[in-house]
Amino acid sequence: MGHSGHRKKESEVQMAARLRERYNKEIKQALKKELGLDNPMAVPRLDKIVVNMGLGEATQNTKLLDPLVADLAAIAGQKPVTTKAKKSIAAFKVRAGMSIGAMVTLRSDKAYEFLDRLISTALPRVRDFRGVSTKSFDGRGNYTLGLRDQLIFPEIDYSKVEKMKGMNITIVTTAKDDNQAKALLKHFGMPFRQGA
Repeated sequence: MGHSGHRKKESEVQMAARLRERYNKEIKQALKKELGLDNPMAVPRLDKIVVNMGLGEATQNTKLLDPLVADLAAIAGQKPVTTKAKKSIAAFKVRAGMSIGAMVTLRSDKAYEFLDRLISTALPRVRDFRGVSTKSFDGRGNYTLGLRDQLIFPEIDYSKVEKMKGMNITIVTTAKDDNQAKALLKHFGMPFRQGA
């Protein structure tokens, strides 16, 4: 068992290096030219990726959080933190401090490795996939992608999933605006919807 676990780590390291290396060797130069930037430091780059999974309903029952946290840990390759409600919302029976989900923040190699898996493995498994929206940029260089279920990640064991859970993936970049961020993600291979 220990042996195969070790192999997975090696392949993850290769993937991480793969996208980061491509950025350093090719993408950085291409973007500098494409965006007409003189200063190499101004070329947009990947900063971090935040993956957020919500319970859908806040709960006293923290046991419901366990599978969510386990799924997110498998997908992200890092231990998530539990997110809590900041304020009470009577209509949803939510009280401040209640556990409402889990999130993980990936930086450096882990962020590149996750983005690589998202683009090359997970998104192509979305049923009837026609590309991701170009309208999900926030104007400050960040892009948020909503996914309906966790099963598109091969790390998730289909037979153990009790409940489909959606997630939001926010790709934080150093880009100054949407145009720069989109150019960066396009170079990474993000499959944007045609004509959208």
